[in-house]
Amino acid sequence: MTTFLKSTAVAAALAVTGGAALADAHADEVRLQLQWVTQAQFAGYYVALDQGFYEEEGLDVTILPGGPDIAPPQVLAGGGADVMLNWMPSALAARENGLPVVNIAQPFKTSGLMLTCWKDTGITGPQDFVGRTIGVWFFGNEYPFLSWMSQEGISTDGGEDGVTVLKQGFNVDPLLQRQADCISTMTYNEYNQVLSSGVSPDELVTFKYEDMGVATLEDGMYVLEENLADPEFEDKMVRFVRASMAGWKWAEENPTEAAMIVLDYDETGAQTEEHQIAMMEEVAKLTAGSNGALDEADFQRTVDTLLAGGSDPVITAQPEGAWTSAITDAALN
Repeated sequence: MTTFLKSTAVAAALAVTGGAALADAHADEVRLQLQWVTQAQFAGYYVALDQGFYEEEGLDVTILPGGPDIAPPQVLAGGGADVMLNWMPSALAARENGLPVVNIAQPFKTSGLMLTCWKDTGITGPQDFVGRTIGVWFFGNEYPFLSWMSQEGISTDGGEDGVTVLKQGFNVDPLLQRQADCISTMTYNEYNQVLSSGVSPDELVTFKYEDMGVATLEDGMYVLEENLADPEFEDKMVRFVRASMAGWKWAEENPTEAAMIVLDYDETGAQTEEHQIAMMEEVAKLTAGSNGALDEADFQRTVDTLLAGGSDPVITAQPEGAWTSAITDAALN
């Protein structure tokens, strides 16, 4: 069955049943803003929706896909979503700049970010980045790289003594077209795109942020601090986190089925079965070991990495109130 037909079947089933909890006037609405387009990176939420985990918690959840022109912090600030997914460097920078976002859950335990370089450039470590052109994602995704370079004492202003930062689109073209010596990739997405283009792993050298000691937390759930003062909102978030984590654990145990569920919800038709299954298998490695509760040591490691920027740190002070365990404590107990 094609993705379109499967989506149509899902829609028809909902129409016949009256949409179950989706049409239940008593269900509490939650709008989740994703960080990017519909893909297996967000499988846990689609699984929770598809398998009825949100419905069981009395929730009517709308999942809002992201894209190149969508900044989740702006959507959250404007009231367009109740919860956003965001990388912690972006969220902490937003908080320091006046948007009081709070991490309420952390499904991703491990970072999937890495630099992928051509091996024939002779690059063997960060010391070899000097004088090179490196592709970096922006819109809040640049902070881990900028922090890493600051710790290495490498300028990002270009020239022979620094790196030239290429504002990378969300594709791998700069590497394939030799516009950059290295590009930003995720273990679960762009790296596979490079390989799918016919490049052999032997032609590449990769630097995982996790292995380089500069990993920061990714894909956490964030809400506005003021909303947490509302007991009804807090209760809604407890149920949302509990159902979402049930979705993530189901996805980890059933990666192929989870990928197919994601495809059902991909209205663009841009995703392929092979790519989503491969992505889900890699994403499962990043969520493994997390029950949704933020590990304070992981938080502090992220903060320390962002503060260690010399004269140009990502954040300038230890964040206060940037995360809470209240939601996961209630959801998991």
